[in-house]
Amino acid sequence: MTEIAQTYLGNINDNSDLAELVKIETYLEVFLQESDRNKGRIHAHTIDGVAVGIIKSRDRSLESGDLFKTNSGQLVLIQLQAQKLMVLDLSSLEGKFCQTKLVSLGHTLGNHHYPIVIHNQKIYIQLITDKLILEKLIKDLNIIGLQITYEMHSFNHKITFISHNHH
Repeated sequence: MTEIAQTYLGNINDNSDLAELVKIETYLEVFLQESDRNKGRIHAHTIDGVAVGIIKSRDRSLESGDLFKTNSGQLVLIQLQAQKLMVLDLSSLEGKFCQTKLVSLGHTLGNHHYPIVIHNQKIYIQLITDKLILEKLIKDLNIIGLQITYEMHSFNHKITFISHNHH
């Protein structure tokens, strides 16, 4: 039988009363992918195999530490799994010819709808396809000095991606 969680109680990282509650009460813990954050209806399983259905507004994104209550009174704690990000380091780029290639890079990322964040001469890219596909697209631009690395991103540190879409 699936536990249905649709009563949002708050986030244990922002509410000390809820943080204390999960220390003393039993709860179901579900690990979700980043792609689940904005869905209105999510079907997941706990590590113990308990089926959980989460129903929420699409206007609100899930965060690690969100706490819900099921129709049967069970607590459900949400954890978002860390995700691998591609990191493009722009700090070692060579020459002025790079400007047009950087425009091409921006066009390529936007045209393929890769969510990005730009911070401290680095572009952080959310991998929505196989990383080898994206690496090939970037390497084909032949931007001398561009370094490609990867980092794991924990959702305990908020990062807001900029997405490109067509209306």
